[in-house]
Amino acid sequence: MRVTDADDEPQWFVVHTKPKCEHIAAANLAEMGIESFCPRIRYQKTTRRGRIWFLEALFPCYLFARFSLREHLRAVNYAQTVLRVVRFGDDYQPVPEAAIAALREEMGEGPFKELRTEPDVGDEVVVAEGPLLGLKGVVTARLTGKDRVRILLEFLGKENVIEAKVKKFDPGKNPREFLAAKP
Repeated sequence: MRVTDADDEPQWFVVHTKPKCEHIAAANLAEMGIESFCPRIRYQKTTRRGRIWFLEALFPCYLFARFSLREHLRAVNYAQTVLRVVRFGDDYQPVPEAAIAALREEMGEGPFKELRTEPDVGDEVVVAEGPLLGLKGVVTARLTGKDRVRILLEFLGKENVIEAKVKKFDPGKNPREFLAAKP
């Protein structure tokens, strides 16, 4: 590893953490006086127990930390729940300040960004509860009733239209896809 005079200035770096420990690593770095940024998302997902809220890191197993390579690299690398500071070959590549600022702006002021994962017209969904559990269909309309949608399902060799509450369907997408699809 080559350390230069530029490495005395605090810069943002990507830190690889243990799985599901991003927020713990961020807290450990904060105790050492190192600024960190761990963007997190909160979303609902249908499980066997019904609709459950999940809170997880936007970038699983990664966070951003701002520190001086010369002064803090060893401390960051050996912090609890941290695996390593990401590097390419022998070089630690800083993340541009503008990229962190843009990401912070996108995520908003709170500790996490809440994603609405309700399906839109044309989205494919999966029935998440009831006797039709597991069947796939396409949303044909959003209804004015309380969070209701009309779904076109193929069942027993026929196309059938059903109406039900949105919470009875799983959007069939990764929640991060909703973040990418800006309204």
